[in-house]
Amino acid sequence: MWDTSRDYRFKVADKSISLFLKAVESGSLRGQWNKKLAVQMADEIKKVLQSLIYSYLEPKELTSAPEMRLIKEKGENIIEALGGEGWAELFLKEAEDKEKTEENIARIKFFLNTILKLKERIMLGKILDPIIGVDVVVGEVMSSTKHPRANRLQICNVNIGDRSIKVVTNDLKVKMGDHVAVVLLPPQNFMGITSEGMFLGTEGVLRNVKGEIGGLPKNIPLESLNEARKIVEKFIEGK
Repeated sequence: MWDTSRDYRFKVADKSISLFLKAVESGSLRGQWNKKLAVQMADEIKKVLQSLIYSYLEPKELTSAPEMRLIKEKGENIIEALGGEGWAELFLKEAEDKEKTEENIARIKFFLNTILKLKERIMLGKILDPIIGVDVVVGEVMSSTKHPRANRLQICNVNIGDRSIKVVTNDLKVKMGDHVAVVLLPPQNFMGITSEGMFLGTEGVLRNVKGEIGGLPKNIPLESLNEARKIVEKFIEGK
């Protein structure tokens, strides 16, 4: 019997709902969208998650449970409520405070990625590790520029297969074309720039990571995951 109440995949998913609600209630998302429906769907996802958290089902049973299909369907309903596939661009177009809007868009994207890919993480089996609650993928750095307000930080646009994300790093050696291991984390604001993840590394960023773009990185040092584990645990604890 698998102790689903201790499964970090469910813990992160549950906490991501609060992050989503904080974003949609912020007042920075302007335009024509169905806020009431988005909030309703998020509340319903939370209820379904709670039933799974205390189900004590084996991972294989969880992946075939009707609740998993419900979670995905309600996540897709939220996308429609936000304005469809191009919802983020619509919010940016109407933004009065671009930096705040970008931060809240990143929060919503983290929530949606966490919810919509929950089944894929569960399929990885019995793993009791904070890192399993988020995605670790291979990315390709598409551009790297200096942070406008911090000389010791760089802003990288990173292709992770199905989309691109923004990562703020203090490793100034990261450059266009580098293949990196990226962990998708709850967004963090660095002096006006929102970072959607963190590059993995021990003494500097790993810049020649093997694996397909968007897939799991191969043969990365296990110790490179330590900082990400701490961040995930703090997120769950609400810190």
